[in-house]
Amino acid sequence: AGRYQIVRNLGSGGFGRTYLVEDAQSNSQHHTCVVKQLMPARKDVKFLQVARRLFNTEAEIVAIVGAHPQIPQLLDYFEDGQEFYLVQEYIVGHTLSQELPPVTGAKSQSFVIAMLLEILEILSFIHQHHVIHRDIKPSNIMRRHEDNRLCLIDFGAVKLIQPQINPGTESATVSIGTRGYSPPEQLAGHPRLSSDIYALGMIGIQAITGNFPQELPLDTQTGNVVWRDLVSVSDYLADILDKMVCYNFGQVS
Repeated sequence: AGRYQIVRNLGSGGFGRTYLVEDAQSNSQHHTCVVKQLMPARKDVKFLQVARRLFNTEAEIVAIVGAHPQIPQLLDYFEDGQEFYLVQEYIVGHTLSQELPPVTGAKSQSFVIAMLLEILEILSFIHQHHVIHRDIKPSNIMRRHEDNRLCLIDFGAVKLIQPQINPGTESATVSIGTRGYSPPEQLAGHPRLSSDIYALGMIGIQAITGNFPQELPLDTQTGNVVWRDLVSVSDYLADILDKMVCYNFGQVS
């Protein structure tokens, strides 16, 4: 109904588009917001029914995690013309990509520890709600200019997050994620809560070594990332990072 006026296109992919918009009906701080448009691959009735169910479930989950002060709030969601839309809070800031190598040099231990603590607190919150982000990477972490806090973004419908049905299990899903940051079980379509921890650990290693995850060699025997000889770092921090990115999550205690 002409409520949302597009300011600019923020991005697009195989699943949809993201826009920065002005909400003509809002007088609140959320006058400027983000609209994520999910475009189903097919328009047949059965496919649309499944897409609608997944979208509604996802919107409910995004509403729950959006209660955290460092995750964008869900402001609205709706269907229009057999396409689906999520309206979320707009975070004014820059991505963590702009603070990490190769844009900058390798970061200090204190920077890495502070980053890990802040994002782990957010992950603890979403994991308590049985939500796996599944695409933790520097471009999905924003440094909010207002208070310099790190915020976790991109909980949109493109992720098709599945709610946990049984507290003792984590259901298999389609393979979503980014190579280098996603662990093998996630790339195989079986993400776990620990998959987000792996991705954050890889960001920590990237920050402290100056190397992209894809550039790091793997131990041929264990599959673990080999990185400790690239940088002088305390055993305490190195042990934590190694535990976070252990190839076989079942061996971590």
